[in-house]
Amino acid sequence: MSPGPAKSRVWGRLAELRGPGVPPKALDARALAALASNPGCRRRAVLDGAGVDKAALASALGAPPVFGQSQFALTRGNAFEARVKAGDGAELLRLVHATLDPAAEPPREAAVPDLAAIGPEGRTARTALALREAAAVRGGWTLLDHPMLALDVAGSATFLEPDAVVVHPDGSWSVVEIKSFPMLDGSADPAKVGAAARQAAVYVLALEEVAARLDPAPRVRHRVLLVCPKDFSNLPTASAVDIRKQRAVTARQLARLTRIQDIADALPEGTCFAPDLPAAELTTAVEAVPATYAPECLAVCELAFHCRARSRAAGAVTALGRPLRAELGGLTTVEEVLSAARGASGDPADPAVAALRRAATLRAEALHETAPGGETADGAALGGKALPGARAGQEVAPCR
Repeated sequence: MSPGPAKSRVWGRLAELRGPGVPPKALDARALAALASNPGCRRRAVLDGAGVDKAALASALGAPPVFGQSQFALTRGNAFEARVKAGDGAELLRLVHATLDPAAEPPREAAVPDLAAIGPEGRTARTALALREAAAVRGGWTLLDHPMLALDVAGSATFLEPDAVVVHPDGSWSVVEIKSFPMLDGSADPAKVGAAARQAAVYVLALEEVAARLDPAPRVRHRVLLVCPKDFSNLPTASAVDIRKQRAVTARQLARLTRIQDIADALPEGTCFAPDLPAAELTTAVEAVPATYAPECLAVCELAFHCRARSRAAGAVTALGRPLRAELGGLTTVEEVLSAARGASGDPADPAVAALRRAATLRAEALHETAPGGETADGAALGGKALPGARAGQEVAPCR
């Protein structure tokens, strides 16, 4: 079946943005999960929707990305995953049973179907067949090792490969994420757990599309299993992670991506992100799409260094972090913040402006406090008492 005229027009517009003859870069679960970490960024939305290679684009702009896993981390992660799945996944299934489904019959044995096929389309079809067969046979456990799932993104199929999917005896499905970062005393780094939860939410959405095609539709569990090394050992331990919030955010962002035409149509005629264009043309094209930079972008987006430099040059307070940006209300630049603090602008009834002026008053009092006897403390004393760490006669540099 050929695509409709509207969808064909969208694909044509996205191809124009990539550049003549530039193939689209396929999205993966990490990229889709990163969209949910900054849903307000139109720049990332249009670049990912068009399949632009953001790493190549950032390098052409002179701000190449520097994040990513080392070869050592990849090797360690692969070795840990192999240990978790050894013996037809006996240890992994034990963790699933103990953490997600303790009321079910213990997994003394489980089916581990062969998912090998030619190409991602073949593997996706083989995975869907294995899930259908496992859901039809109630009462047993089934482990799908590295299944292939497809998720519709901006009108095209994106192929995803979770670490594992488990079919429970009641026919429900669970996603398993295996990570190499440690779980110390039963808890792990919240930032890393959050990234893993957003990634698992993408897999859950893809599984829900498979389940929706079955009758009756199996239940896709919204509590996923996160498996990590225990403390400083190589022994696996697990925790259940509720990803309902991440799933909802990701679903909204993906729905926004399917309307990427609205963003693309607002761009100037001839806008193109082909990496072989001159840096000046690429800069103009990138700046034509509004960005919402935050420090968290440095860990998930290839264009983060370029956007950070632009954000700093514009004096945007988002470069200082989302919490601070939220506290400042309608003040969007550092210059506006300083002007409001000095009393040169801003509505005194605005809580953010009032707080800034109060902070400026307290700072001025601290820096110009007069010591007993009329001598100026030059910031080395406050209320007649020496500030911590200030020696006699030493000036304390003002805050900058």
